Amino acid sequence: MLDYQLLKTIHIVSSTLLFGTGLGTFFFMLMANRSNSVEALRVTAQTVVLADWIFTTPAVVIQLITGVLLMNLMGFSFTSVWFIVIILLFCFVGSLWVPVVKIQIELRDIIKTLPEGEPLPLRFKQLMQKWTYMGYPAFGTVVVIFALMVYKPWL
Repeated sequence: MLDYQLLKTIHIVSSTLLFGTGLGTFFFMLMANRSNSVEALRVTAQTVVLADWIFTTPAVVIQLITGVLLMNLMGFSFTSVWFIVIILLFCFVGSLWVPVVKIQIELRDIIKTLPEGEPLPLRFKQLMQKWTYMGYPAFGTVVVIFALMVYKPWL
């Protein structure tokens, strides 16, 4: 028998890790970009990619697994409006996150091979802008998901 309190704790901790890591890496990447320091960008881009693999990716998987297990334990319907809205928003965030990870990898690779003293190439600036614009709706949507988890409307 699965323990509800343990599952809920894992679910909450993983959501905190997911949101906190995302917000932290977003902030540090923006600040490094604003600095126009190639070395700061080089270290930050490499760290952001690593953080996504170490923290974000496992947290996403844990969120999905613990969420489904909690739904079963609480007897909530997978056809409820609440769950359908949650899963659609989860997928929407994922549809932004996957390309963002690809962009982060490309940003890291561009900056890694940039010769010392060279200005940031236009491609880097374009990707950085796209990355930034994709981050805002992703974070906003996660906040909406948090609210839906707390208030559970339509249940």
